[in-house]
Amino acid sequence: MKRGCKYGTHRVLEPQGVLPQPAVKISNDMEIYDNEILIDVIALNIDSASFTQIEEEQGKDVEKIKKRILEIVNERGKMQNPVTGSGGMLIGIVEKIGSALIGKTDLKIGDKIATLVSLSLTPLRIDEIIDVKPEIDRVEIKGKAILFESGIYAKLPEDMDETLALAALDVAGAPAQTAKLVKPGQSVLILGAAGKSGMLCCYEAMKRVGPTGRVIGLVRSEKDKERLESLGLCHRIIVADAQKPVEVLNKTLEANDGKEVDISINCVNVSNTEMSSILPVKDEGIVYFFSMATSFTKAALGAEGVGKDVTMIIGNGYTKGHAEITLQELRENEKLRRVFEEMYAK
Repeated sequence: MKRGCKYGTHRVLEPQGVLPQPAVKISNDMEIYDNEILIDVIALNIDSASFTQIEEEQGKDVEKIKKRILEIVNERGKMQNPVTGSGGMLIGIVEKIGSALIGKTDLKIGDKIATLVSLSLTPLRIDEIIDVKPEIDRVEIKGKAILFESGIYAKLPEDMDETLALAALDVAGAPAQTAKLVKPGQSVLILGAAGKSGMLCCYEAMKRVGPTGRVIGLVRSEKDKERLESLGLCHRIIVADAQKPVEVLNKTLEANDGKEVDISINCVNVSNTEMSSILPVKDEGIVYFFSMATSFTKAALGAEGVGKDVTMIIGNGYTKGHAEITLQELRENEKLRRVFEEMYAK
């Protein structure tokens, strides 16, 4: 077997010299190098921002969505939406392990895993799209993928359905980062609080702020508000358009006794929500952009334009222990787990 770079640069076709994620095209030849793992893919979980963009672009026509996904993978060798730049994750079964990784990984042939690295850098070949489930951003396929030596993964747990585990692991970075950022007594605004990552972040924030803190969830409909209220995931819930920053600011101030919040966490899946995340945060506060629909140019220039001295954090999908933290949330909260099963484990 040939030896490859642990970060996968040996797979980059164009432009040369870059890592697989920013590359325009990578090799999806499934003959593995000695430090790669071959995966027999069962399903892709396209990230929410990417799937929403493709779905709207194709008029919500499932056959056109299938065609567009195949076009992207055939052009790029990976599932990286050229508009959002993002990908998602996959589940599959370990088919082959490179010789250099024998004894260095806890994986064995036949293990069912979820990759915790983005599809935007994962060599992928789709042989057939079996089904598309727009309501959960899931694409069931026959195909193969490569996990690099540096790639992270999680073995699927035995105490929950694989679709439930995948739904949570798909956004594991958000609640785990929330656990690191939020401190007792703080006020926290979560935009997109009724979505998959939003609900998990709300639950984690509620744990972290303690009895003297406040978690404010922003949702887009009364139906979403009712769901969050029934789950008890926020202290206050506001209904507002995340693309209207002044509206968001005013409703946040109203919900927080006239004060700006310490932290905002953006979990929405649409564009132009940067200023709604920045405006309600006090100077020297934190803005965490988990949403892959974020324009960091708009965020940086927008914060400057309104004179906001805030620390802005890019939503890294990985932080140590993120898979364990996120799955544990579903084990701890039976109501939250039931909602995830109803909404995402289909």
